[in-house]
Amino acid sequence: MPREDYWEVDVPIYNADNHLGLHVFTGRAASPGDALAAAHAVYAAARLLSAAGREIPRADGDGWAARGLRPGWVLDWEHAHIKKWVNPNNLL
Repeated sequence: MPREDYWEVDVPIYNADNHLGLHVFTGRAASPGDALAAAHAVYAAARLLSAAGREIPRADGDGWAARGLRPGWVLDWEHAHIKKWVNPNNLL
């Protein structure tokens, strides 16, 4: 089994008023592609839970979560930037 590193997925976001921002996801994955897929999956799950009026869960066992969901904002997955996460403050 490959070693799973912590990854950061930075996804540009925007809303109808053209305000721009960034949604940052972090968690364990075996590769950049797996990190992007994990971030996308937790975001999709969070949107479904939010639409159903349910609480968005905290991070899963691999660290992925979408707690900062902003209704009305669109994530630009095509321009996501994926990199290994740097932990400057020993947060794990």
